[in-house]
Amino acid sequence: MLSAYPAHRPQDSSLKSAAWVDLLDPTEDERKAFEQAFGLRVPTSEELVEIEATSRLRNEHGALYMTAPLLYAADDEPWVLVPTGFVLSANVLLTVRSSKLVAFHNVIKELEKSGQIDPAHTFVRLLESLVDRMADVLESSARDLDDASHLIFRPDAVKEVRLAHETTKLRRLMIRTGRTSERMARVQYTLVCLDRIAKFSAEHCREWIALDVANRLHIVSSDIASLVQFTEGLVNRVQLLQDAASGIINIDQNEVMKVLTIASVVGIPPVLVVGVYGMNFKYMPEYNWTWGYPYALAVIVITALLPLIWFKWRDWI
Repeated sequence: MLSAYPAHRPQDSSLKSAAWVDLLDPTEDERKAFEQAFGLRVPTSEELVEIEATSRLRNEHGALYMTAPLLYAADDEPWVLVPTGFVLSANVLLTVRSSKLVAFHNVIKELEKSGQIDPAHTFVRLLESLVDRMADVLESSARDLDDASHLIFRPDAVKEVRLAHETTKLRRLMIRTGRTSERMARVQYTLVCLDRIAKFSAEHCREWIALDVANRLHIVSSDIASLVQFTEGLVNRVQLLQDAASGIINIDQNEVMKVLTIASVVGIPPVLVVGVYGMNFKYMPEYNWTWGYPYALAVIVITALLPLIWFKWRDWI
């Protein structure tokens, strides 16, 4: 789909007067219409997915060809990176993308209200909107980590839920935290690419862009640097929460194994006593004792208590 701002039909010759052309999953005819109108090449799908810095940032005959992976979410999950292209010249801004992005939609609404569109100003406004979108995603991720931290490091010492439920909850929490970590890694990658675009455009367009646009590009780069630092802090926090959740699960499971071990050790001496007096020999002195049965029960109880006393003395329980 081809959208031009101010709005024009693709087949209209007045497309040449557009300041911003936005191609969403463009057809071959739409690509040719733009190239004929402006004499600029539309980046191909293969070029948009290139990862080399020299392939992402190019200056061809005064026009800047830039690409960056932008974060896209369908119903919040899964988060994917959408290759997006920017072509900036003194006369027109071209954007090429394959998915609907919230940042683009917000800028389009702003431009439709203002009615004043300039390629350089539109470009820097897109970058600002994209950075704002990344900041919103990071804020959401930080809230997710706050919830995870509250659940893992909750103040109550006595658990009110069963171990199986607790382990299941922590396991789900680790999965959620892992997804948050993956999302932040993609946000960080997007921010690094946007920072390169901002610096590249500010350096190569200073001859024909307005001073306020250059200043806004530097501000965008500064905002990105702060967001990258914030992301690094969140990544470290994710690692801490995952280690803590894993440690709590191991501690809970070790408690179960300790109880089972104590129960098995405590049960061995009584079983031995019962086994001795359960043998069917004809002559056993205790069979003729008046207090033989209470004696045997007392021996069973004592042999069960002795291991418990030993464990308590060693501070194992």
